[in-house]
Amino acid sequence: MKLAVLAVGHRQPDWVNEGCAEYLKRMPRELAASVTEIKPEARGSKTREQLLAAEKSRIRDAMAAGSRLVVLDEKGDDLTTLKLAKRLETWMQDGRDVALLIGGADGLDEEFKQQADDRLRLSSLTLPHGMARLLLCEQLYRAVSVLKNHPYHREG
Repeated sequence: MKLAVLAVGHRQPDWVNEGCAEYLKRMPRELAASVTEIKPEARGSKTREQLLAAEKSRIRDAMAAGSRLVVLDEKGDDLTTLKLAKRLETWMQDGRDVALLIGGADGLDEEFKQQADDRLRLSSLTLPHGMARLLLCEQLYRAVSVLKNHPYHREG
């Protein structure tokens, strides 16, 4: 199974890319993870709907066919690390690749939200896109460490 973080946005600072790379390389072989940057649509005089439609097409092109669709959304499920680990375990049992979508400045096309297998919220706070990417990568690694009884995560 593969985890693919698909993030609409511009090139991020080195600290974001290096942080994500560090957590992704720690992932076990059977749960390979990647981050793919999706180019945002140029704003110009386009409507929000036109922007999101163009980005939707790019996201679809980057998604592996048959992937479980997980949308990061401010109205998504607010999970603890342990609950995320349980959710990840469920995804692993399902066996499909997982596409985790982080929308751009204008969010995600409503169709993604409606078709999502899961909707997750990283925080009640508004996060910069780079921070959201890094936080998601770290939490995916942390969830794996919980499932593997690795001492990275400690409760209590």
